[in-house]
Amino acid sequence: MSNVLCLEDFTLGQVIELGSTSVSAEEIVQFGRAYDPQAFHVDPEAAARSPFGDLIASEWHTAALFMRLYTDQILLRSACLGSPGVSDLRWRSPVRPGQVLHARVTIERVEPSAKRDDRGTVWPVCEFRDDAGETIFSMILLTLLRRRSAAPGASEARRTAS
Repeated sequence: MSNVLCLEDFTLGQVIELGSTSVSAEEIVQFGRAYDPQAFHVDPEAAARSPFGDLIASEWHTAALFMRLYTDQILLRSACLGSPGVSDLRWRSPVRPGQVLHARVTIERVEPSAKRDDRGTVWPVCEFRDDAGETIFSMILLTLLRRRSAAPGASEARRTAS
């Protein structure tokens, strides 16, 4: 049997811890300069005078940090077919240099496709939490997955099991 995660491997209410990450001031500035050059992302002196009082990561940088953990822990191990979108995207608190972010997903919904029996959709509530357990970032990231019977290698696994 394959070790690839398929639709059937996700269940309602399942919580998957993805690990932790942090971001340095240098990384915040580098990302900000490349993709979101607002002063509080790229200039520590200007950021000190901003409403945030310090350098903060771009919201999109925060989303990219989460996506890296989700990809490493789930997508690269799954029979993923892509994503039709994201909903309920929220940045609840700014991310500051050195802050540790803990990532996890909670499966909110698992639904086989009504049109194609080889796939289905998982609705994971994705979150970054700080050390105090407060949610910093959240979204629902719809993930299309193959069903076990349609996953690459499934027919070979069935043949060897016979």
